[in-house]
Amino acid sequence: MATVLMIIAPEGFRDEELFLTQEELEKAGHKIVIASLLKGVCRGSRGGSASATLTLAEIRVEHYEAVVFVGGGGSKVYFTNRDAMRIAQEMYGQGKVVAAICVAPVILANAGLLKGKNATVFGSEAKALQEKGAKYTGAEVTVDTNIVTGDGPKSARLFGKKINECLQGHGTPRK
Repeated sequence: MATVLMIIAPEGFRDEELFLTQEELEKAGHKIVIASLLKGVCRGSRGGSASATLTLAEIRVEHYEAVVFVGGGGSKVYFTNRDAMRIAQEMYGQGKVVAAICVAPVILANAGLLKGKNATVFGSEAKALQEKGAKYTGAEVTVDTNIVTGDGPKSARLFGKKINECLQGHGTPRK
């Protein structure tokens, strides 16, 4: 199956968005690699933790079929991060699955990937997406081409399932 890169904040990632999405991806047989700004233990906003084995600077997109930017308040450190932008743009450019949940779709918008695309995000960031040319859907999860966006923790399982569908080639056709 696919190798999926999940990018989390060193502190303040949203636990459900990592763990429930990861669970759905692993159930489908995908291998998960976790990355962050720093290697080592990262702390979630709800008390969970996960270990990042790579920094964003070390990531080479050719090793992955999908990237997932996990949300939570901590993910704002990636809103203008050059490595996060590079990873999103390179993955998208290679036709790979690019996903973000909660406030993290702002990363994709800032990377220029959502212009003219349907996307969702946590409500507080809807205007940020629209300002970058996205068509905000307000849905729990939105798929447009190879981009999957989710609105928050309550949608984490559905988000994971939609990423699985895209990895199986069931995303919407690329324009």
